Amino acid sequence: MNSSLRSLVAIGCSVAALAGCKPLAEVQRENIAELAVSIRTQELPFFVPPGSRVDTVLVDHEAKTFTLRLNDQFSTVPYRRDNVGRVYAGIRSFLRPGFEEYRIRIETLGVGLEELIPNFYRAPQERDPSRLGEAGPPRLAPVVERVSRPYRAVNGLEGRTIGLWHSHGLYYDRGQDRWGWQRPRLFESVEDLGPMTIVLPYLVPMLEKAGANVYLPRERDLQRHEVVVDNDSAGDSYRESILDRMHLWTTGREPGFALGTPPYRGAHNPFGQGTHRMTLSDTIASASVLWVPDIPEDGEYMVSFSYRGAPANVRDAHYTVRHQGGSTQFRVNQQIGGSTWHYLGQFRFRKGMHPDSGSVVLTNESAQRGAFVSADVVRFGGGMGLIERNGTTSGRPKYLEGARYYLQYAGMPDTLVYSLNADTSDYKDDYQSRAEYLNYLAGAPRGPNADRTVRGLGIPVDLSLAFHTDAGISHGDTTIGTLLIYNIQGKDSARVFPDGVSRLANRDFADLLQSTLVDDIRALHDSSWSRRQLRKADYSEATRPNMPGALLELLSHQSFVDMQFMQDPRFRFTVARSIYKAMGRFLSVQYAVPFVVQPLPVRSMAAEFTADGGVHLRWRPTIDSLEQTADPDFYIIYTRVEDGGFDNGLRVLDTTAVIPYLAPGTIMSFRVTAVNSGGESFPSEILAVCRMGEDPPEVMIVNGFTRVAGPAPIEHSAFAGFAGFVDGGVPDGSMLNYTGAQYDFAPESRFRSNDAPGHGASYADWEGTVIAGNTFDFPYAHGTAIRAAGFSFVSSSKAALMEQPAGLARYAVVDLILGEERDSPPPGLPGPSTRALPPELQSVLRTYTEAGGALLVSGAHLGLDAYSRLPEDSTDVRFLAEVLRLRWVTDHACRTGDLLPARGGFLPDSLSFAFNVEPSPDIYAVESPDALRPLGPARALLRYRENLMVAGTACAEPPRSVVLGFPFECLWGEEHRATLMRYILGFLTM
Repeated sequence: MNSSLRSLVAIGCSVAALAGCKPLAEVQRENIAELAVSIRTQELPFFVPPGSRVDTVLVDHEAKTFTLRLNDQFSTVPYRRDNVGRVYAGIRSFLRPGFEEYRIRIETLGVGLEELIPNFYRAPQERDPSRLGEAGPPRLAPVVERVSRPYRAVNGLEGRTIGLWHSHGLYYDRGQDRWGWQRPRLFESVEDLGPMTIVLPYLVPMLEKAGANVYLPRERDLQRHEVVVDNDSAGDSYRESILDRMHLWTTGREPGFALGTPPYRGAHNPFGQGTHRMTLSDTIASASVLWVPDIPEDGEYMVSFSYRGAPANVRDAHYTVRHQGGSTQFRVNQQIGGSTWHYLGQFRFRKGMHPDSGSVVLTNESAQRGAFVSADVVRFGGGMGLIERNGTTSGRPKYLEGARYYLQYAGMPDTLVYSLNADTSDYKDDYQSRAEYLNYLAGAPRGPNADRTVRGLGIPVDLSLAFHTDAGISHGDTTIGTLLIYNIQGKDSARVFPDGVSRLANRDFADLLQSTLVDDIRALHDSSWSRRQLRKADYSEATRPNMPGALLELLSHQSFVDMQFMQDPRFRFTVARSIYKAMGRFLSVQYAVPFVVQPLPVRSMAAEFTADGGVHLRWRPTIDSLEQTADPDFYIIYTRVEDGGFDNGLRVLDTTAVIPYLAPGTIMSFRVTAVNSGGESFPSEILAVCRMGEDPPEVMIVNGFTRVAGPAPIEHSAFAGFAGFVDGGVPDGSMLNYTGAQYDFAPESRFRSNDAPGHGASYADWEGTVIAGNTFDFPYAHGTAIRAAGFSFVSSSKAALMEQPAGLARYAVVDLILGEERDSPPPGLPGPSTRALPPELQSVLRTYTEAGGALLVSGAHLGLDAYSRLPEDSTDVRFLAEVLRLRWVTDHACRTGDLLPARGGFLPDSLSFAFNVEPSPDIYAVESPDALRPLGPARALLRYRENLMVAGTACAEPPRSVVLGFPFECLWGEEHRATLMRYILGFLTM
């Protein structure tokens, strides 16, 4: 008999029937043994997860029950009503006569198999109440409420609090006496940074746009500068004011924050080193505090703040951030969450001190008179690492560091949260501290596992997620796929959370998360994406959280096949949206509230002037083929003046609107979002307009640069990896995880250590540099140069122009931005085309030039994209020859980016220009510009200095055109762009 049949209760021998010459009881014993073997060998009429074994068989003859207990491995697949039914039917059909009247129960993880069906996939009346939270909206006001936001996500995540973390980070290795990553540098990235490229730019904004408050145990601001303004600081950066002596600011008895003199040694807690200020609340603003930073450099800074929390404080402290886009207001619940950092958002500030457009204001206005208002510290930016380990800091921005260091700076108690190993192992402290941070935020009874009675900060954290990429190497062209890890026992081995909710909720969330991810990835990217195990395991990040949560291993950072997906921004967006949807669905069931998926970004946007001087905006919604609830209900138009920040938005119901225009010569920029009851979409591209007074010629800027993509993959038997020297790809906005170029392309290279990781090994020279990509904001860069030349301009997306070209003839010049546009489908399933000159656009431009219009076209891959289609699609080549009067010569035409005027052109010989060819935080890199050959009557306009290949052409005869083989916006220096644009527009309109 199989050894895994550890307990077999004998069936009574009083049954007189025989099977052959054996008693029925013996036959049934043999039958059960055969069943155990069949489960082990996966020979049953239903799927048996590999490694499944029978632990116990219990047969009760009197009660007529048959209980089959299987090991945990049998639980590693998702169970729904249909496959649970198949398992029961398959087991019953396998058993021989004698069991017909027995009730069968199949168990794994100590529960009936049917109990592994997540509540989300059950009818409401069949849901397990033991794993549900208290129904209804949150009882407590969240720490931060965004007052200026022109919507509430009533069917989203409004008022919910989510904690999540994106893998590892830099840590101090005592054995090697150095700071380093916790994982190896592979395929131009590292796992410590990879999940960050999904969490920070995509997932966190999605959750916040759905109304959630999100807490991360790692620094989230990429800004290398940090300005801390504290009531203990010297100078006039901190300013108090009162209207009457009833509301004087006084020093509180409890400690507050003081920056002190970083770097911090040992367990130094800056939140216990200073003071905080207090006053009484009033129904009017009778007292206020103003924090004014001295901003070191123009740019985007996240604003975070702290106060001293107490039950006697107000629940609606009024904070206002004054920034370049205006003033944005918040309400803060100061009864909870004191003495740590909270985020208000990211805003644009100018260099220097500007109280009206660079400050934070707190007033004592409240609905409750006579409560306390606390004022302590505000910081702007993330800054550099300031935790010292063995006499050294990381020397890197905080966002690169592991959780252990941020949590010390965030005021967490050391032995409860971030120093759990007697200060002997930063590596262990880092991964153990992440969940304990959320436990401390929540506080008793869900406090840190070392002492759950600790009061903590009283923030009701609803859900947690640990996000990693797993190890493993694929063989062939299949992905490693997605693994989910959870635990149904806590650190104390209890199968319930401290508040009594069953930890089976963890499995519900893990199953729902994995199902959503795999379904979406298969639908949009890879139809064969692998769904790996749904594994119960005693991992720290799955066991320590005292609220529902799971550990996600999305894919393998060691697999080149998987990393082709991971390095593609389109895939990252899908993953983030899937995680957000899974969180929303889980919480909707957990609290019995509706959930609506927020819309996708709008498309086909255009901005033009009306006859009476307004700005007419139009766009179209994007239909989500995967989500029926994601349709928009209304839209928000955000406006920016000159190079300031965007305002708080204007709510409109239709897909068109007219916005008043400001004074002549002012550049106004616009972006649009779609909104429904579930939240707000990501913003559209940014379009810009400028009217220069009395009827000057107008330029139509067409944004044809829509591409985002990962670096070029090359894969052969002896050479596989990312070839950035061929095509570095296009980051979406910016790239956070680029460590350096790959140098080991040999698939047979084996892993020896993190420093010698084998195939995929990459350099480290770009770590910590946020590399610019497609910002979808280039009409502004072109527009500033057009304005300097004295021309008015409007702008449109490429899609809007192709869909509605009427009226194009009124513009003297069309400035077509092609950037690094080229057709580069994502890995896996085909995606939307990013072809530089699709047939519809060619037709529109032909018609325009035949009517006398002039073209300025600039882009790095215009010729390459057209000629790479030969011979199947030679219409592109004919368009280049007949309309733009050129032929393509080669790509990778230069390495330096230096330009000089061609002889005989309209540019003075004394001019010189240069464009960016290296990764940079300021503008995207052009690694492979086109060399062109003018066709008569066109002539050379610019040449690459290093080889005198033609970098730009100009044609004075109809169709009049200037074509640049590099992106105009990548020219260094605003004055150089203005100079070149002035000569070009003068030539095209003479």
